Amino acid sequence: MIQTVGIISGIVMPFFNIPLILRIVRRRSSEDISLVWVVGAWICVMGMLPQSLQSPDLVLLAFGIVNGIFFTGVFISVLYFHPVIRNKSDR
Repeated sequence: MIQTVGIISGIVMPFFNIPLILRIVRRRSSEDISLVWVVGAWICVMGMLPQSLQSPDLVLLAFGIVNGIFFTGVFISVLYFHPVIRNKSDR
């Protein structure tokens, strides 16, 4: 029972990144999101992914895969719509 709740939670939690991605896309800006935060968090998520993939713990495995996918979506949308990045590419 505890493992089932853990697996479900590990899969569902990263889906809460979707509203952030949608907000960024609708506004066509991620100006209010720190580039340091998103790059640092993404590096940490990707750094933990190999261990998640090798873990016999199904909760960590499920969370690692789903979080890697959805946080990469956040990472890409923040970089694509951030004014600091866009202004550099407009030059």
